[in-house]
Amino acid sequence: MTKNRQVGLKLSGLEPLVATKESNFINIGERTNVTGSRKFLRLIKEELYEEALEVALEQVEGGAQIIDINMDEGMLDGEAAMVKFLNLIASEPDIARVPIMIDSSKWHIIEAGLKCIQGKGIVNSISLKEGEDILFEAG
Repeated sequence: MTKNRQVGLKLSGLEPLVATKESNFINIGERTNVTGSRKFLRLIKEELYEEALEVALEQVEGGAQIIDINMDEGMLDGEAAMVKFLNLIASEPDIARVPIMIDSSKWHIIEAGLKCIQGKGIVNSISLKEGEDILFEAG
């Protein structure tokens, strides 16, 4: 006889993260968000991606269990910045071990980011102001 187990939310980068009812909280690193960190925004605008990776690594080493990545800023090509940064993260196992939260209000950036992440991540900030049909269109 098999027991019916409720595991909770399973996410992963290179390593699994399981959130259950018993989990106190999950620490999300928000410093890799151009709208929440002036330093990170400056690094991305100046295309200093190696230094931007250091910000992500500091977040993980500081206890972040998920890294929130947002490239929504008017002066950036958000899609290109998201793809480049996520591809760089994928080559850094110390960062890529945690799940990624793709945070954008723009569907094309979310979609581009999802194509880059390893494992099972999170999408944050989906906006349906352009209508629900965009979620169901074939890419």
